[in-house]
Amino acid sequence: MANQEEAEIQMSELDLLSSMFPYEEEFAVTDQLALAELKHYAENESAEMPSSKVQFILNVKTEVPNASTVEFSMACALPFKYPTVLPEITVRSSLLSRSQQILLNSDLKTYLKQNFSGEPCMLSAREWVKDHAAAYIDKDLSSSSMTASDATQSEVTTFTRLWIYSHHIYNKQKRKNIIDWAKELSLTGFCMPGKPGIVCVEGLQSSCEEFWSRVRRLTWKRILIRHREDVSLEGGGHADIQKQRKFPTLEEKCFDAHGARGNHMDLGQLYHFLEEKGCADVFQMYFGVEGH
Repeated sequence: MANQEEAEIQMSELDLLSSMFPYEEEFAVTDQLALAELKHYAENESAEMPSSKVQFILNVKTEVPNASTVEFSMACALPFKYPTVLPEITVRSSLLSRSQQILLNSDLKTYLKQNFSGEPCMLSAREWVKDHAAAYIDKDLSSSSMTASDATQSEVTTFTRLWIYSHHIYNKQKRKNIIDWAKELSLTGFCMPGKPGIVCVEGLQSSCEEFWSRVRRLTWKRILIRHREDVSLEGGGHADIQKQRKFPTLEEKCFDAHGARGNHMDLGQLYHFLEEKGCADVFQMYFGVEGH
């Protein structure tokens, strides 16, 4: 199957998901740039393959036997070859232990592998989670066939870096929240206030996703994730995570602000700052031009 055809199938499946789950708390694309690139490619407006996979969150609420409701979050990514290859899905819930989560994700993958090789399967994956996930909360894994060594082998930590773009960041309280939340979640990076506003955070994937869910709930004229980087770390200890970081702390950066409100930053200085950190390619993603 041609790449173009796969892109078309991915777009129609994403359109279906957004029409079935119109609310952000049910379905949310976390990388709008990747979605725009996929759309251009699928509609034949661009011959260039998308530069990153479309990533999104599907939230599933399900009843547990004692009549309470539990929410499971499905962090999903569609590889370029999907549906020829399976989607990447990680199901999480605050009520699952680490080993319960690993078993649940492994069983979901087996189900998809056995039933949907080469076919779109996001809705079926969601249905499976809705029907089966709650049962894993009470699973006692001590006597399970899954040994401790299996669990250790499946342990993969994901390091994430989010590049967030806002129409503007002026409000002092928002700026304080950005710094405080990043510290609380052990994230590093920087925040450039003004117009446009730029925030970069890096650290554990779950912490970055928590940061993004808090920030986007604030009132913005426009805010989106321009680019996202994910690195899988086997073992994923503290030292492995520190090695991936490009920023030592999270601080506010101002580059020779000018304009009537002192709100327009010198983008040349921003480019040099990004270049020093080995992130110069991100400049073009933000502003659509080569840095200089």
